[in-house]
Amino acid sequence: MTVEIAQLFGKGAPVVSFEFFPPKTEEGVETLYRTVEELRPCRPSFVSVTYGAGGSTRDRTLELVARIQRDLGIVTMAHLTCVGSTKEEIAEVLRRLHDSGIRNILALRGDPPKGESVFQAVAGGFRYATELVDFIKASGLPFCVGAACYPEGHVETRNLEQDLGHLVTKVNAGADFLVSQLFFDNQDYSAFVRRARSAGVEIPIVPGLMPVTNVSQVERFTGMCGARIPQELHRRLRIVQADPAAVVATGVQWCVDQGRALLAAGAPGLHFYTLNRSSATLAVHAALGL
Repeated sequence: MTVEIAQLFGKGAPVVSFEFFPPKTEEGVETLYRTVEELRPCRPSFVSVTYGAGGSTRDRTLELVARIQRDLGIVTMAHLTCVGSTKEEIAEVLRRLHDSGIRNILALRGDPPKGESVFQAVAGGFRYATELVDFIKASGLPFCVGAACYPEGHVETRNLEQDLGHLVTKVNAGADFLVSQLFFDNQDYSAFVRRARSAGVEIPIVPGLMPVTNVSQVERFTGMCGARIPQELHRRLRIVQADPAAVVATGVQWCVDQGRALLAAGAPGLHFYTLNRSSATLAVHAALGL
């Protein structure tokens, strides 16, 4: 299966994708595989698996993307980060992905390793996602490369104009499409797209959505990535926070409303952060009639 994700846009239907992260245990891997199978009837345009630097997490990502694409017949995108890897090690990962039939990569700088507050490139490694995009494109291997974008600004770059400048550089390095950080206010995405288009960014910009299923979890996530929880969503979640089922229902409805409005306004697709669970994403997908 050699479908390039960039070729899926502009065909008249939204490009819908699901994101998963590699579990730390073999038991978790099997649970995740079942989750992907449960979402298979949704006929996603593609799925993606996040990446851990070094060790078994990285290897599980490589194994999972190959297995999902080979056994389930779903176009699969591998995340790849700069964290803890030299150029030679990244080149080896690219060869492994190519040999497994993977043709789509999401190129990211990655977060600082656990316990560190500032990202530091290893000797012989990359400092920025832009360098990784350029390296992949120059590798001679036929990869379609996606990159991340941040409607509310990167957590380390709250100056929106400066962040946009970084994005333009990344796009010019060869990114084929963009997937946004999660957000809960569509106005943030719309304003970002307008700024990006004005700066000459013409590639697809896919909004990233996450149905809230746990209040403390979403507060932790947004604190880490710099996303904002709108006051109205906060109010609704506070009202039902003692009832887990009501929290999920509230999160699903908010996500449905977001997705419906985004698609109506012309978004090229929707990328769902599933947190390795199928039920909430299935509910949103069904309600949107995708």
